[in-house]
Amino acid sequence: MKVLLINPPRLNEIIGNNPSIIEEERGFNPPLGLLYIAGYLEKFGSFDLNVIDAQVESLDYRLLKRRISEFNPEVVGLTVMTMTLLDVIKTVAIVKELNSSTKVVLGGPHVNLFPEETIALPGVDFLVLGEGEKIFLELLENLYDVSKLKLISGLVFKNGDEVVNTGIPLQLGELDAIPFPARHLVPYKKYNSLLSAGQIVTTIFTSRGCPFQCAFCDRPHLGKKFRARSATNVVNELEACVRMGISDFLFYDDTFTVDRERVIEICEEILRRKLNIGWDIRARVDTIDEEMLVWLKKAGCRGIHYGVEAGTEKILKRLNKGISLDQVSRTFDLTKKHKIPILAYFMIGCPDEELNDILTSFKVMKLLAPDYVHITIFTPFPGTKLYFDGMKNGVIKKDYWKEFSSSPSPKFIPPHWGENFTREELQALLSKGYRMFYMRPFYLLKRLFKIRSANELFNKVKAGAKVLKMSLS
Repeated sequence: MKVLLINPPRLNEIIGNNPSIIEEERGFNPPLGLLYIAGYLEKFGSFDLNVIDAQVESLDYRLLKRRISEFNPEVVGLTVMTMTLLDVIKTVAIVKELNSSTKVVLGGPHVNLFPEETIALPGVDFLVLGEGEKIFLELLENLYDVSKLKLISGLVFKNGDEVVNTGIPLQLGELDAIPFPARHLVPYKKYNSLLSAGQIVTTIFTSRGCPFQCAFCDRPHLGKKFRARSATNVVNELEACVRMGISDFLFYDDTFTVDRERVIEICEEILRRKLNIGWDIRARVDTIDEEMLVWLKKAGCRGIHYGVEAGTEKILKRLNKGISLDQVSRTFDLTKKHKIPILAYFMIGCPDEELNDILTSFKVMKLLAPDYVHITIFTPFPGTKLYFDGMKNGVIKKDYWKEFSSSPSPKFIPPHWGENFTREELQALLSKGYRMFYMRPFYLLKRLFKIRSANELFNKVKAGAKVLKMSLS
């Protein structure tokens, strides 16, 4: 059986109000969800398997169509996020135009939030709910046997006029048993990042699920239970990547530092094997201590991404972030003490937020003095507590996301929290925040003196041009 997994182009992404300064839009993140499935199929199945990452290969729809036609798959799988739904639908249409009998399988966050709406879209044959590795394999093994498909938890599919939903599957238990992502199936040498100084970069997940209760976040397919891989298994993957020539990593766990003992074990194992790597993590300020920072620095951690989100206690409480500004300040000071660069995430336009709150956040941003900031306009995402709150109190006038999922349109404008600001006002404030932080002479000189290579200089000039463009918009 010929199976093709596709990461579609991002030509019609619906959320365009949060441009990223730190993470390049094209070619930064390998499609790990698809590559995990590919790795699982390689180990436990027997398929003619191919993966196309249209983003890193800069494929438009015409070139993508040619690639699909050349492979002529029997089954095509795609991961869907709500923001990428339009590109997925366009890709599905291309697949069916080439061969109407090709089976199309969708998975990812969006299908878990909107299974009924997604299975009703033209050309979609199957949905995989929850974590897709095992379920996708079982689907392929029983593709044409409806009676057996009905026994596989985690599937939604069409059977004539009937839509069959076999229910939410159990979460995978032993994560160490899952094969590593099949990075060799994509042009992995093309992935890079502004922070990587030109080296090959890959992302890595060492855990699944987030135990925290932030009101703006929802990951329905991964759950709230924290499930972690062992330190040995994690470093085995790092070592396999090093053999491929990959030396830079972004640990893409929602919060890498939930289990401090495991973090230290990973650091010890990296040092024991003498891996010469650099890596960044995402962490909460209330899960970091000095001993952990010492180990992280020793083991090659060269960046921590902290979700600060807001510069006032009022908004942090409204977001149910569970941290205080004192904790943020202390953790930033400790991190700087150990000379680990900091990326700080902030949002503006949050519920109950007024102009003075946003301006205070900008001041706090400068006082905290991270190495980089990434500011976004708050978007109430489907399935989150704040989205339901907004509909309940009338700030969000209708279920925008459900309507979009039923009838996707390129004219769709994602809802913002329209209580105190128009979208245009928030866009202007976003530009102001970036300008206030990045366009300071002292900051620019400091960054210039830290550049380590010509590639890094090139990437940072590109990023600087983006900041300038945004600041003037």
